Amino acid sequence: QLQLVESGGGLVQAGASLRLSCAASGSTFSNYHMGWCRQAPGNEREFVAAITRNGGCTYYVDYVKGRFTISRDNAENTVYLQMNSLKPEDTAVYYCAANRRLSAYDLPQNYNYWGQGTQVTVSL
Repeated sequence: QLQLVESGGGLVQAGASLRLSCAASGSTFSNYHMGWCRQAPGNEREFVAAITRNGGCTYYVDYVKGRFTISRDNAENTVYLQMNSLKPEDTAVYYCAANRRLSAYDLPQNYNYWGQGTQVTVSL
């Protein structure tokens, strides 16, 4: 069973950067496509970014393109989300997720494994 633990969230001012990490254990990390999703209060969980098993392809929701970068280190069993030029509307709980299949990677309900989430708060 794959376990995921996120870290790196915090309170920052608009324009700042944060790097989220998600450490995986319990199963072969390189067998899973990985994603980051987020959920703001009162909103549904939404897709942010995804990366294929070998890191060869990445995908982003339009409003983070050019600001966020997803990457992974299969030797360290870790996936990252580098977030630059943060905006107050990026405030949310960020979740790491995993799935063996890549299809419909932009639908949170298609991910089988989830971390507990890490809070990101961006102030003006």
